[in-house]
Amino acid sequence: MTLFKLIHLVAVLIWVGGMFFAYVVLRPAAVEVLQPPERLRLWSNVFRRFFSWVWGAVAAILASGLYMIYLYGGMSGAPRFVHVMLLLGLIMMGIYGYVFFACYVPLSLHVAKERWKEAGEILGKIRKLVGVNVILGLLTVCVAVIGAMPT
Repeated sequence: MTLFKLIHLVAVLIWVGGMFFAYVVLRPAAVEVLQPPERLRLWSNVFRRFFSWVWGAVAAILASGLYMIYLYGGMSGAPRFVHVMLLLGLIMMGIYGYVFFACYVPLSLHVAKERWKEAGEILGKIRKLVGVNVILGLLTVCVAVIGAMPT
């Protein structure tokens, strides 16, 4: 199980850490130094690169997590904190799927056609949803750490 925990942890670090960096560090810096068209081009490029990593991370998290649940003997044998982690992780994945398909794809098309107003509105939606996912991700990490502590 150790290998699967390691895979799980590294994938979570890539996804949640990347969102935290983008939301807390990159976003405010971009607002300070870039005008909207340049900022929107930057974000379209950042998302294209980051989302490739997120798809891999999501696949690794889901595969390793489900395999570890299998090693517990299924959900009935898994500790409660694993149930909470699974629920939060699935919610995060659903939000990510929405961000990718309903927001990022149209954002990149609007940026390519220089439709700055529409792209800006979509970027605002992405910002809010990423903020929610950062909170859920940090909460999930807390659940994992506290749940895995010996009682």
